[in-house]
Amino acid sequence: MPAKPAAETRQQPNRVPEVTLGFWLIKLLAVTMGETAADYLAVNLGLGLTATSLIMASVLALALIVQFAQKRYVPWSYWSAVVLISVVGTLVTDNLVDNLGVPLLETTLAFTAALAGTFLLWHRSEGTLSIHEVTTTRREAFYWLAILFTFALGTAAGDLVAEQFGLGYLATGILFGMVIASLSLGYALLGLDPILAFWLVYILTRPLGASFGDLLSQPGDYGGLGLGTILTSAAFLGAIVVLVAGMSLGRNGAGRQPGGAR
Repeated sequence: MPAKPAAETRQQPNRVPEVTLGFWLIKLLAVTMGETAADYLAVNLGLGLTATSLIMASVLALALIVQFAQKRYVPWSYWSAVVLISVVGTLVTDNLVDNLGVPLLETTLAFTAALAGTFLLWHRSEGTLSIHEVTTTRREAFYWLAILFTFALGTAAGDLVAEQFGLGYLATGILFGMVIASLSLGYALLGLDPILAFWLVYILTRPLGASFGDLLSQPGDYGGLGLGTILTSAAFLGAIVVLVAGMSLGRNGAGRQPGGAR
């Protein structure tokens, strides 16, 4: 089915937020909390991976139903979906690695292929991967599917580097932070394609946040600071709630959003 004409899609409100410093800050908080919350539910609360995955997938499905019903960007519904998809993305990877015994390298490659396939189908269907033009239900469906794969891929890549390659949580976080900084400079100074830069940074913020989440929450015997998953998850969730509430009250999610690259 051909994509809707550009003029028609631009008349509809965008369903995802403008990319600002606040966007990246909440996204980083969300991915960090996704890692620690998944560990808390599955391990500390004793639910196990399977039960936790089924419960959180059901909650995510409800959140996405609410999100799709908005037909525009609403901060609380959008970021609720992001937090939940961060948890589910972590659980998907953990199930493959821990329950099914799929090695981290193969898991990373599989999610890379899945994400690339999603982008290919999205572009063939809609003619753009720009997050500034997520104005239809079909585009939003591609968007959330891509988001899920970025979280699962980022989890696998972060664990691969930190655990299997033996860099540890702190060094892994610094490594991914340096790559993100390089991409940001490439975009700002060298004209790196904005859509490519966005999606690469979006993927890499996952292992960055997850590494620092593990660093804070894991016990010292595992290379962490021992704050625990409850305290770490609660602190990051509280920060997310405050920031999203500020966006909602300040009406930052409403109004015109820039067209960005096409």
